[in-house]
Amino acid sequence: MLNPLYWVRQSRGSPKLVLVVVCVALLLDNMLLTVVVPIIPTFLYAMEHEKENLSTSPFSSSSFNMTLRPPSKSVSSSVLSLYDNTTYNVQVSSSNMTEFLSALLPNQSGDRRQDVGQEDLEGCQQDRHFLEEENIRVGLLFASKALVQLLVNPFVGPLTNRIGYHIPMFAGFVIMFISTILFAFSETYSLLFFARSLQGFGSSFSSVAGLGMLASVYKDDDERGVAMGIALGGLAMGVLIGAPFGSVMYEFVGKTSPFLILAFLAVFDGVLQLCILQPSKISPGSTEGTPLLTLLKDPYILISAGSLCFANMGVAMLEPTLPIWMMQTMCSPKWQLGMAFLPASISYLIGTNLFGVLANRMGRWLCSMIGMLVIGISLLCVPFAKNIYGLIIPNSGLGFAIGMVDSSMMAIMGYLVDIRHESVYGSVYAIADVALCMGFAIGPSTGGAIVKSIGFPYLMVIIGIINILYAPLSCFLRNPAVREENMAIIKQECPMHVKSYDTQRRRDVPLCDTSEEETEE
Repeated sequence: MLNPLYWVRQSRGSPKLVLVVVCVALLLDNMLLTVVVPIIPTFLYAMEHEKENLSTSPFSSSSFNMTLRPPSKSVSSSVLSLYDNTTYNVQVSSSNMTEFLSALLPNQSGDRRQDVGQEDLEGCQQDRHFLEEENIRVGLLFASKALVQLLVNPFVGPLTNRIGYHIPMFAGFVIMFISTILFAFSETYSLLFFARSLQGFGSSFSSVAGLGMLASVYKDDDERGVAMGIALGGLAMGVLIGAPFGSVMYEFVGKTSPFLILAFLAVFDGVLQLCILQPSKISPGSTEGTPLLTLLKDPYILISAGSLCFANMGVAMLEPTLPIWMMQTMCSPKWQLGMAFLPASISYLIGTNLFGVLANRMGRWLCSMIGMLVIGISLLCVPFAKNIYGLIIPNSGLGFAIGMVDSSMMAIMGYLVDIRHESVYGSVYAIADVALCMGFAIGPSTGGAIVKSIGFPYLMVIIGIINILYAPLSCFLRNPAVREENMAIIKQECPMHVKSYDTQRRRDVPLCDTSEEETEE
């Protein structure tokens, strides 16, 4: 009988198991990223209105501090407020008792002056000003995670080059677990803001180390593209599950429950990392990586990073503003605020897995260009939706197109390092993560202010046009130049292939695999 522990020891470091670990880490990170999307706006809204209701409730002591003194005999009675469990003494005349009780009790005859739907609609219209103000607060809270990640990433990339990927990966798990617990029990805006910022710190370690680890174990460009597509599929699954899961759990169970479940899953991820990886072992790379500033001067890497940034900026702007816009225009219940993102999540999952393979054949530059055009068109269509069903087609197109861009650009950035720099991947995936974070930082933080000043439809027009205008720049990635020094080394030694994306054929220029001895071990 096979001993499971023996199998784990023998399989430790296997590319497939590393892919499993990275997929689970990205899934949990993005579940926590999106589970708050439907919860935070409605939680802050309820928290603020609870304060207002305490002071302006019709059953408050100020409202009932009255004595009716008609000529007829008065009757003293006690009224129990179900709102705050307080008993109020009220003096009402016997002749007006019927009118008083009819004002307190529901109309049994069903004769109402206005139907419930009309009342809800008027309530939404009255809250329009409050919701417009809420756009900014929610946007800043959502952007805090990306802003922290943006600041930490430039340090995490070089750190992984020095000590390896395993320790940063495990550190990311620990920080994510603490952040999840904070989300569960935070009851104020400041604590929620701190929890979101702490999540950005952990995400930086998990994403940079995870993607760099994948690029290092999958040396072949085709295999790496497929692996990146699968890993981004894990990310997409987190996005897919997060928002609907959060909205349903918050509506029917409560705010704390979804975060406690995520904390339990995070513990499972930590155990998985301990079994498959060796987070106590420092394993620096055999070659020194290209400096971060040198990579930032590479025009091909900058174009790829720009594609990632602007493609994801659209959905980043939607996350804080779409739920509030739905509350304003559709009076949507809480569970619909998360379900609105479900079509985008499903199509993103399909897009990342499909184009992880297909992009190798049709050209990654072409996938990225088409994807950004579709993103722009989808964003322009969002404001035309009159109910949640009208959001299905534009959100589906948006998710599918972002999947095209992400799966293409994540793979091509590792490829660009191979042909133009040293094959050490921590810094280049730090740049990729910085690009994503810029989209998720600029999007929510500016989106709320733009919505307040010119409205939600114009926000969608602006970001949609930006994506359409940026799309043609992907043509520069059609046939990236190989650095001459790399070409000289490549021709002497190696087994990997350099790709030209202008056709479906491959040029057989070998690219070097640095250490066969490490692979055999």
